[in-house]
Amino acid sequence: MLNILIIGNGQCGNRILDAINRESFGKKSRFAKFYSQQKYKSNVQTIAINTAINDLKEMSFTKAKDRIHIPHLHGVGANRNVGKNVFEENKSHIMRQIQERGDFDVCFVLTSASGGTGSSFSPMLIKELKEKGDYPVYAVVVLPFREEGTLYLQNAAFCLRDIRESGVDGIILADNQFLKQMGGNVESAYNGINDMIARRLLFLLDALDSEMMMVTDLGDFKTVMSGGAGIATIGFYEADTGMPVKNAIREALSPSGLLFSTDVYKEASRSMVIIRGDRESLSIDEISEEVEKLSSSVGHVFKGIVVRKDEHPQVLAVLTLESASELENLYAIAVDAINYERQKKERVETQKDVDRAFSQIDGLDPSY
Repeated sequence: MLNILIIGNGQCGNRILDAINRESFGKKSRFAKFYSQQKYKSNVQTIAINTAINDLKEMSFTKAKDRIHIPHLHGVGANRNVGKNVFEENKSHIMRQIQERGDFDVCFVLTSASGGTGSSFSPMLIKELKEKGDYPVYAVVVLPFREEGTLYLQNAAFCLRDIRESGVDGIILADNQFLKQMGGNVESAYNGINDMIARRLLFLLDALDSEMMMVTDLGDFKTVMSGGAGIATIGFYEADTGMPVKNAIREALSPSGLLFSTDVYKEASRSMVIIRGDRESLSIDEISEEVEKLSSSVGHVFKGIVVRKDEHPQVLAVLTLESASELENLYAIAVDAINYERQKKERVETQKDVDRAFSQIDGLDPSY
């Protein structure tokens, strides 16, 4: 049995963590956390960290003992410099809470790249975890809308760079651009992407601790994540009744099945493909054909098959990327955002009109 630590940093990370806990309880009631036990196959410890107490209070499926509030007003206001100082001041408290949970085989840190607490805490937290622990640490990082605002865009650019330099063992990217294709209102769209990430991670954790016809394990996952440029994404698809398993594999590897937009046949470096379903629906010939097609483009592909009675085929694909054109596009937009903010600040500093307006009442007092 694996010992797994999952940490949700900031509002986005907290919400993904809460979605993971909701799925693990197998119940939709917000009271499940009081009378139920999570149905993790592994020993899974979850921790939510935030400077905003209201974000922690919103969590419906994460137990109170698993929430760490770092007092700093009501958040850090998307300012990563403030967030870094707050983390440094509270580092010993945070690390003590984590170390009290025991030893782990693997850790996942969930965060947005664009906000304040998550994007500033996560790189520093990962560095501490790597220095004090003897287990791999992977970051699951959510990218912002490209039009979400200059501060969020520049935060994303610097956060990703800092995480990569933190000693992290790999970065799994998810992208809020997917919200555009999900439709509905904003709240349901955000909940939708949180659920997508949560279900993929739970599928992965379940598979790494399952008996398989063809085995993939934590060692294989580590090997996959060490390939490419240190970044990865996850694809997933659940087949409809009667759909051939080869079609489900193709859908999982298609842009609509991925958490981050990429052409896997051009940009992927290594892969792990896990297929789960009823024995009758899992054609070895079809599975081998699709895996061979993928391996001819990306190199090595680890293949796992989990037999589950009366389940439609479900496919999970972890893909490390050799290159990422969409990430390059994000950084190009972020550079424009950084320059815009700098130029705006310079204009304000040299602007005299406001000072002249205020100077007109020098020496005067209000008359009532």
